[in-house]
Amino acid sequence: MTREEDAGLYEESARNKKAQDLQNRIALIQEEEPLLSVSIHQNSYTDPEVRGPQVFYYQDSAEGEKLAQILQESLNTELEIEKPRTAKGNTTYYLLKRSPGVLNIVECGFLTNPEEAALLETEEYQQRVAQAVADGILEYLQ
Repeated sequence: MTREEDAGLYEESARNKKAQDLQNRIALIQEEEPLLSVSIHQNSYTDPEVRGPQVFYYQDSAEGEKLAQILQESLNTELEIEKPRTAKGNTTYYLLKRSPGVLNIVECGFLTNPEEAALLETEEYQQRVAQAVADGILEYLQ
């Protein structure tokens, strides 16, 4: 884990905290050389009706795509998503294009959707999300 509290991986004096945070995440991945990396996020969108987990992978990574498809299916199933999403390739997200290994970005849900935001605040739903991600990783590693 890169952190266990709600604090970025940047110095308070940094001019661009987000850029430094992302750079530090990639440096940590390069140093630790994990089998895979999963970056957990909460999504937002202008339309408050949009909801559901979404997994992103680097478009040119066959292993990244494989992990993303497994994680997406696990999230869709465990969270009983009515309109399941599919894993989505991307070539522009900094973490995806700079990671030296397999990395997925998991957007657990949309904070801009009131019902989903309320679910994401509950420990029970957080545990279901965590279990779905863990199950997906274990399936991928098998």
